[in-house]
Amino acid sequence: MLPGQDDGLATATLADQVSAVTGAIDRCSGPVLVVGHSAACSLAWIAADARPEKVAKVVMVGGFPSGDGETYADFFPCSNGVMPFPGWQHFEGPDSRDLDEPTKDRMAGSFVSVPEGVAKGIIHLSDQSRYEIPVVIVCPEFSVEQAREWLAEGVPELKPVNEISYVNIDSGHWPMLTRPTELGQILSALTGV
Repeated sequence: MLPGQDDGLATATLADQVSAVTGAIDRCSGPVLVVGHSAACSLAWIAADARPEKVAKVVMVGGFPSGDGETYADFFPCSNGVMPFPGWQHFEGPDSRDLDEPTKDRMAGSFVSVPEGVAKGIIHLSDQSRYEIPVVIVCPEFSVEQAREWLAEGVPELKPVNEISYVNIDSGHWPMLTRPTELGQILSALTGV
């Protein structure tokens, strides 16, 4: 678990989470596959920037990274030091199309609020060799074609990446919950296992 998730540390910062991920990378003996989901695609990318010599590939599931100097994930209002789940109205349509109401209720009850120090943390990127790391975009609630268009129009952080590939998964925004087998197969194939 990342600092600020299920440990009661509402004071956790983005730097704390980056340190946890880079620490996990450092404990691996060989090249690693780093996976980020949604806003955490930025966390995966920050870790790759910090350890480009150890990261073999970055997989971004349902999201794209922000750039140096940008805010990590300041999407919704914070209250009492955390950014709580804002409600399903913000995820209507493709994001939640594969979720029934009982599943939404269970998910909403299990979501962990994001510490404000994480959500409003500033991204720091400095190693240009991150652009040499292959990136795989897993497309759940959006198509491969949409992802290509968005990258062409407005994801400047990925424009310099030398190798980007795309994989479709027929799901909403949370394929790890609604299509875990398929997502596992995708990730397994990317590791060569």
